[in-house]
Amino acid sequence: MKSSIAASVGLSLANPFSRVRGANNDIRVAVVGIKGRGESHFKTFHEMSGVRVAALCDVDRNVLNSGAKWFQDRNAKVDTYVDIRELLDNKNIDAISIATTNHWHSLATVWACQAGKDVYVEKPCSHNIFEGRKCVEAARKYKRIVQHGTQSRSSEDWAKQVAAVKSGKYGKLLVSKGWASKGTATGRWSIGFKPIEEPPEYLDFNIWLGPAPKQPYHANLVHYNWHWFWDFGNGEIGNQGVHQMDIARWAISDGVLPKSVISMGGRWVNSTPDHPPFTDQAQTPNCQLTVMDFGGTLLVFEVIGLVDRAGVDGTKYPKKVDNEFYLEQGVIKDGKFYPNGKGDGEPLVEVDYQVYPGGNFENFINCVRSRKQNELNAGILDAHLSSTCCHLGNISYRLGQQVAGTTRPDVLERHEQIAQSWETIMQTVKGTLGLDLSQSTYQLGPMLKFDPDTEKFVDNPAADMLLTRPYREPFIVPEQV
Repeated sequence: MKSSIAASVGLSLANPFSRVRGANNDIRVAVVGIKGRGESHFKTFHEMSGVRVAALCDVDRNVLNSGAKWFQDRNAKVDTYVDIRELLDNKNIDAISIATTNHWHSLATVWACQAGKDVYVEKPCSHNIFEGRKCVEAARKYKRIVQHGTQSRSSEDWAKQVAAVKSGKYGKLLVSKGWASKGTATGRWSIGFKPIEEPPEYLDFNIWLGPAPKQPYHANLVHYNWHWFWDFGNGEIGNQGVHQMDIARWAISDGVLPKSVISMGGRWVNSTPDHPPFTDQAQTPNCQLTVMDFGGTLLVFEVIGLVDRAGVDGTKYPKKVDNEFYLEQGVIKDGKFYPNGKGDGEPLVEVDYQVYPGGNFENFINCVRSRKQNELNAGILDAHLSSTCCHLGNISYRLGQQVAGTTRPDVLERHEQIAQSWETIMQTVKGTLGLDLSQSTYQLGPMLKFDPDTEKFVDNPAADMLLTRPYREPFIVPEQV
C-alpha cells in the first residue's frame, strides 16, 4: 500500500506546503512504526531544519491514517506504506527511522542498509545477539550511518559521570549498577488474559509477525504488551532497561562484553478470581536481577515492575530508573562523588569527555550529512554490545529452573549491592502482592560463561541456541548481509 496524504485520509491538498525548504538539500526521512515512540520520531524530524518526513509506514492502517492526518493538518505532504519492503524500494528516501516492535528492529535495519538508506533504530537494536552483529556488519559493509535510540549517549551529564568513573581518580570500578523499575503503566503489574480472535481488518498481522513464528492473534500483542512475550519483546531489561544497561556498560573500562552472566526473578502479578494467583498471559519477568562479570568489575541490574502503586501493605514502593557507580574510594551518583558512599557529595573531578552536539536525532542528521560514522554518539556497535548484555541476562533467566525462595545463590555474596537488590525484590513482592518468596519459589538461571570474542557461550549448546531464532520466510535476518 502506497498513497499520498490525499488518498490516505480522503482529502486533497489545495494549499502550498507550509514549510518549504530547499528540496534538493533536504534529508528525506521515512518513519517505520508510528504508534507511541514512532510519533515522537516523526514530530521531531518534522521540526528539524533541512529534514523532511517524506513517508510513514505502519501495519495498522488506523494508526497510519492518523499519522498522515497530522501532516495534512500542517499542509505537509507525506506518502504512506503498510509494507516496509515497498517503502525501501523508494529511491527518494534517504533514511529510515525505526520504532517498530523489537523483533523487527534488526531486519528493518539490515534491509535498509542494503537498500542504501541510513538508519535511526530504536532500542534495543536487536531481538537476539546474532541479529545485533548482523546490524553492525550491514552498517559497515554498506557504509551506512546507523544511530541507536539510547539517548543518554548524547547527554553531557552522563558523559561527564562516565568519564569520571573511568579516570582512575576514585580507584577501580567495583560495581556498575543500573535500575529500570518504572511502575504501574503498560502492564508491568498485570496484563490479564486476552482471548484468541481474528486480527482486526485494519491490521496486517502477517507483516506484524514478520520474523516471528506464525501464531494466533490476541489483543495483548498489539500495540504495547508485546514487550512481555519472548517472540516479540525482551522484557523490561530490554525495554527501559537497555538505556540504563548502556550507561552501566559505558562506564566499564574495556567493557566490551562480560565473561559470565546469571539472572533470577519471576513474573508476579495481581491475583484475579478466574486465574491462578500471581499469573497473567505474559511470559517475561517483571522482577529480575542480573549480574555480569566483566573481569573484575561487576555489572548489576535490577528490574522491579511492582512499584509506584500502593500494595497490600499500603506502601507505595518508589520507581527507580537510574545508574550508580561503586568504586574503591566511594560512590558516584546523581552527578556527585560520595567518599565512602557517605556525606552530601562533592563535585566530580574535571576530566575530558566527548559528546557531539545535539540530541540523538540531531546528531544522527549531522552524521548523515557529514558521513562520519565515528561522530555518532550512539553508533551501532555500542548499540549491539549493550543490547547483547540485556539478551545475556534473559538467556540465563530462560534457561533457569524454579527453586525454593530460601535459595541463596553464591553470586549474592559477591558484593553487598547484589544482595541488597535481591532483598529489595523479595520485600517488594511481599509488600505489594502479599507473596512471601521465602515461602514460595523463584526462577534461578544458571551461571553462564561467555566468550566476548566469539560472542558465544563456553561449552553450552543450549545457551548457544538462544543466540538466534528460527526465522519465518520471507522475513529472514540473513547470515550474509
